[in-house]
Amino acid sequence: MLKIGVKDLAKYPFLTEAGEYLRNTGLSLEQLGHPDWQPIVEKAYGRIVVASSGQIYSSDLETLDNDSELLSFLVAIILLKSAGIATLIRRFSLAESRRAEKYLQQDLWVSRDKKNLELPLKIIRDLFAVNVSIDNEDFVIKVPDYLHRAIHFHEKEWKLINRRVANGLVYLSAHETVRLIRAELGEYINGKIQSVNVDSVPQIFRQRVEDLVALAKKFSDTAYVSSEYPPCVKHGIEVLEKGENLPHSGRFLLATYLLSKGQTVDQIAPLFKNAPDYNERTTRYQLDHISGSSGSGTKYQCPSCEKLRSESLCFAIPDCDGIINPVQFGKKRKSQ
Repeated sequence: MLKIGVKDLAKYPFLTEAGEYLRNTGLSLEQLGHPDWQPIVEKAYGRIVVASSGQIYSSDLETLDNDSELLSFLVAIILLKSAGIATLIRRFSLAESRRAEKYLQQDLWVSRDKKNLELPLKIIRDLFAVNVSIDNEDFVIKVPDYLHRAIHFHEKEWKLINRRVANGLVYLSAHETVRLIRAELGEYINGKIQSVNVDSVPQIFRQRVEDLVALAKKFSDTAYVSSEYPPCVKHGIEVLEKGENLPHSGRFLLATYLLSKGQTVDQIAPLFKNAPDYNERTTRYQLDHISGSSGSGTKYQCPSCEKLRSESLCFAIPDCDGIINPVQFGKKRKSQ
């Protein structure tokens, strides 16, 4: 049976074993309310603030107290549930999934001993029903498992035709393996947070809960949705407006569509402010790349309706009849 230590739980604090570990210590929520535990509350609050800014909380697990790292995650969940701010919960979930992704990649890359690979492979298998095998220096998964996830990526290297495939298996690097399950990992952590019941919190938690409510106000900007936008574009903007996570393919749709309508990067960038993983610098870099104003100079085109249907991003209405690309929406009515 695989033994999971406290250092492993500090890396992956969303695992069921983390709750079991806490129960075994006998530490209760009431005890965490003692002033002696204030540093853990502050660490937890800081962890949420870092996530809200689109950054990844980092820690040196070789030098820091792994118990406090684990507890800070659990206390952060209590603070988030008490504040009840969905936007902050989503931002935290995504940031923590990216943090876990980093550790999973490290564990897969460094661990060539089959025994040391047990934990990362177990996490991917148990949480996401993906069986990952090893073939020399590569990781392999079944083609259906790959396609189910890679369909949401637009970069050429993710297309199956550009992958090494043999005997129904797709060959991946450590980075590619964990990148495939990032979105699912974020949803899993979000679900774990949502399932927690918090009736009341200790007094030392309450000020930080109020601080989180105040922090959330900076993400309350609303986006303008034009009646001339096709339903797929309206849907993407509304998802972002609610502070929910729009997949990469949905963001690509918004950027390419709005650019095709003559909007500039400066006009488009604010639409992404409410995204759980919003980072201004990264957002502008990606928009510049899509617009062709940086990098290769290639301006990307808006994906076709067929492509959007395959990615579950199509929300067709009667006015969509006869068009093959969102940029054609509205033109049909004007010509009639």
